[in-house]
Amino acid sequence: MKHKDGKPIHQHDKVSRKVPMAIMFVVLCGFSFYLGGIFCSEKEKYATNEVAEAAENPKEKPAIPAAGALQIKAVKFDECPADFQDYTPCTDPKRWKKFSLHRLSFMERHCPPVFEKKECLVPPPDGYKLPIRWPKSKDECWYRNVPYDWINKQKSNQHWLKKEGEKFLFPGGGTMFPNGVSEYIDKMQDLIPGMKDGTVRTAIDTGCGVASWGGDLLDRGILTVSLAPRDNHEAQVQFALERGIPAVLGIISTQRLPFPSSSFDMAHCSRCLIPWTEFGGIYLLEVHRMLRPGGFWVLSGPPVNYENHWRGWNTTIEDQKTDYEKLQELLTSMCFKLYNKKDDIAVWQKLSDSSCYKKLETPDTYPPKCDDGTEPDLAWYTPIRPCAVVPDQKYKKIALDSLAKWPERLHTAPERVSDVRGGSDGAFKHDDSKWKTRAKHYKKLVPAIGTDKIRNVMDMNTLYGGFAAALIDAPLWVMNTVSSYSSNTLGVVYDRGLIGTYHDWCEAFSTYPRTYDLLHLDGLFTAESHRCEMKYVLLEMDRILRPNGYVIIRESSYFVDAVATMAKGMKWGCRKEETEYGSEQEKILICQKKLWYSSKQSSR
Repeated sequence: MKHKDGKPIHQHDKVSRKVPMAIMFVVLCGFSFYLGGIFCSEKEKYATNEVAEAAENPKEKPAIPAAGALQIKAVKFDECPADFQDYTPCTDPKRWKKFSLHRLSFMERHCPPVFEKKECLVPPPDGYKLPIRWPKSKDECWYRNVPYDWINKQKSNQHWLKKEGEKFLFPGGGTMFPNGVSEYIDKMQDLIPGMKDGTVRTAIDTGCGVASWGGDLLDRGILTVSLAPRDNHEAQVQFALERGIPAVLGIISTQRLPFPSSSFDMAHCSRCLIPWTEFGGIYLLEVHRMLRPGGFWVLSGPPVNYENHWRGWNTTIEDQKTDYEKLQELLTSMCFKLYNKKDDIAVWQKLSDSSCYKKLETPDTYPPKCDDGTEPDLAWYTPIRPCAVVPDQKYKKIALDSLAKWPERLHTAPERVSDVRGGSDGAFKHDDSKWKTRAKHYKKLVPAIGTDKIRNVMDMNTLYGGFAAALIDAPLWVMNTVSSYSSNTLGVVYDRGLIGTYHDWCEAFSTYPRTYDLLHLDGLFTAESHRCEMKYVLLEMDRILRPNGYVIIRESSYFVDAVATMAKGMKWGCRKEETEYGSEQEKILICQKKLWYSSKQSSR
């Protein structure tokens, strides 16, 4: 072998060059191992301070840090500017111009990128007072808590609400029920007897106004999700939650609503201004997906009873007749039947009979049957498709008339539990029993649970809704949240007669600030910390939590200590407690948010 210049290469020259390289490699490996040992030994020295009073009481000796504990530096979060008082990050009107006007899709969820996320505490409005307690809150709220005059001026003649002194009063009126919502629902119950006997338990109200319909149904044993989009003036969802009525921000537009298929027993629209017959009836297809077989869709307002109302709708009788006929045709094609109709209220029922759905498989039929390309329950940033989701024939007990009536259905193992990994009737019963024990323990730790101090509750990562079921006799309601990245158990929650939504806690929740009295999570950070930065999750929890509201965090000691440290910078007071079984691996952190007011000026 020769060099390029022709000089011979001797074998021992090659060997002599390999030796220094080998020595260098060994030295580098040894040095890396040494550095790694130093790092690991130092890592075991890191520790978080104990939760609350120990740091404030100099007489107490500091706890010896546990090996491997997490080091989190205390961070003080700044206040957001004063005009962030109603900030909704993923439905922010300040960002609407960036998105399409098509089907009002700009009003759907559009969350800011990470570099635009706010790292500040959302302030309450000037003059904010602690909310009026339930059930008085159903009829009145403090004006300064929801200081919007526009809706009062526009809707006072329809008796939605009226301002008197320092309060908004809610007479229970609406566009289609100026004589009061109770009379309106009485008429509806005459058309749907199942609303009286426990058959109908869950409902969704699209375009809910100030949620008077859902509020009245609570007294009749029916739990309603009131839905309305974020807007600049009306703040419908904020009014609903201030009153203590379940509600979320949302709009039927281009994306599926974050609810499973075959979930609601009833859907309602009272002059909600949704153009049901446009775009091939695609909005009706989404209602069809969410309704369980045998469920009811109730419509009052155009074009129902057009013969008597068309003059007041600024249209012609011919146009309204055409619109009603088109609506009826679309509903029939989607396997709805006209169930009952009287005066201004029309009721359709989603058929359970498979023979109608088989017709959707015929070529050139509209709407066609949805193929298997998109799961019926996939409903997190999932486009609404121009096809009908056909009920799965493997379920024999998912139709409304096959479910146990309320309240028996609450503790009856739903058929869909078998679709959950590890799910079974036995696992469901065990979970149900476990949460009864846990809820009893929680009431000792937070005596406000079960009193009028806590009304709006969220279980941030439920499995089967066990926490909500265990608190069913308390004067509160629970929004059961299922992670869009976890096992799909939300259908089970609805089959029990409870309500909930899909959500990804890497993003902001679809609600206004200061809307929940109690937030509960069970292992959320353990499950999601690899995706979601803890700081942003905690800031979002602070945004939606009311002043004086509580947080129950059930986590490993590792995350309990980390959250306790960060919570000091959010004006929370926290204490660490034992679980009901005194487990060393799992602890409970109880926190309460303090009431504070902005010291900053508006800047948006």
